[in-house]
Amino acid sequence: MATEALAVRQAVPGDFAGWLPLWHGYNEFYGRAGDSAPPASLTEATWERFFDGMEPMEALVAELEGRLVGLAHIIFHRNTGLVGPTCYLQDLFAAPEIRGRGIGRALIEGVYARARAAGARRVYWHTHESNAVAQRLYDGVAERSGFIVYRQDL
Repeated sequence: MATEALAVRQAVPGDFAGWLPLWHGYNEFYGRAGDSAPPASLTEATWERFFDGMEPMEALVAELEGRLVGLAHIIFHRNTGLVGPTCYLQDLFAAPEIRGRGIGRALIEGVYARARAAGARRVYWHTHESNAVAQRLYDGVAERSGFIVYRQDL
């Protein structure tokens, strides 16, 4: 497969069947499978949010030879350090069988383009400390901020 045929674009409602296996793969990668998998109601709500004009969430997909092979989910929000919106890249995933072929990089570049179009001055994301493969990509396309993430589920 050559990346010349790769297209990164906004998801459309008709992409659900191609997006769903990628969504499941993303969740499985992070240990959310089986009993800990997101319920169908959350998957449906997530998908619907991408097309609700009142929601700050969007989905990009990577398409190769008519097949969806990657996804990127973004959220625009305010930031006390910038006047314009900030873009949070929440989810990034490429189909395992085509990894290493530029899909992740193309999706990140697509996120950058979408963020610029929305007037955002910053895109940021998190990755797990054990995800060394992804970090090699990220080190080439962004600056490591040095921040450590704390969270508390409520």
